[in-house]
Amino acid sequence: MTVTGPRAPASDVPLSSGRVSSHAPVLELEHVALELGERTILRDASLVVNQGEFIGVLGPNGAGKTTLMRAVLGLVPAASGAIRVLGQPVERGNASIGYMPQTRSALAGRRVRGRDFVAMAADGHRWGLPHADRSTRADVERVLDLVDGRKLAERPLSELSGGERQRLLLAQCLLGNPKLLLLDEPLISLDPHHQTSVVELVRRVQQELGIAVLFSAHELNPLLNSLDRVLYLGSGVAALGTVDEVITRPVLSRLYGSPIDVMRVNGRIFVMSGDVEVEKHDHEHEHDETGGHAHAHPHGHSHGHAHGHAHQHDSRDGHTQDV
Repeated sequence: MTVTGPRAPASDVPLSSGRVSSHAPVLELEHVALELGERTILRDASLVVNQGEFIGVLGPNGAGKTTLMRAVLGLVPAASGAIRVLGQPVERGNASIGYMPQTRSALAGRRVRGRDFVAMAADGHRWGLPHADRSTRADVERVLDLVDGRKLAERPLSELSGGERQRLLLAQCLLGNPKLLLLDEPLISLDPHHQTSVVELVRRVQQELGIAVLFSAHELNPLLNSLDRVLYLGSGVAALGTVDEVITRPVLSRLYGSPIDVMRVNGRIFVMSGDVEVEKHDHEHEHDETGGHAHAHPHGHSHGHAHGHAHQHDSRDGHTQDV
């Protein structure tokens, strides 16, 4: 397990270089500090995510899961240290990264057809497939097949369930064959059945393509059967390792800054502070850690010409949902 940040390592928390892998690193953080206003999100964090790994990103409310993803996208500069994707410094519009921002409720009312919605991510300057070239059309059909979204593609977003819209959002992320997916709270507002189907879909696609996934969530249990490792953030510390290494009383007590108990019951894990389940408690008191929302489609696809786009807008209708 890798534990980095202030006061790490400690005698009661094991420290190692992380899981040994023959795969090349997809994401590397080297002595990274991230700051948001006057608040330190990460301090002296070093970790490696390898090709083909499914990483669950968790942490207390406001721990910085969204900020970390925005830093990997090149939208938030590191205060110090280096972040590399496929060995190269981070940059905006990196075509090797697919990004799913936190879902907006506005999607539910849109009449745009699913296929056109997916195609919009290929070129933010055009509207849907009627204006797309042949290679763009082929890529849209490819990603629809990957997520079993052909039937959904013929229906407007307003007629789809939350889980079905997430399927199309995942298709958007897969345009251009990215090597790293950043999925920011894709389980928001989904019932347990749809949460399970979304996690299983991401895991299947991730394994089929051999890509790396960072999947942030406000609780661990929906991810348990799909995870390779967990990245837990809190108190400026990053702990990366297997569930058994990270989800322990010593590690989580440090990350929360208060005594934490871990209970395992019938294949589920409960993180408790006294008699309160902290994951549920923090979820009920969530706030946007940025005070706004960055919505980026950092694809730079070659569909006759290279293009990438990232745009930001303030939004008060969505918020970060953390552990």
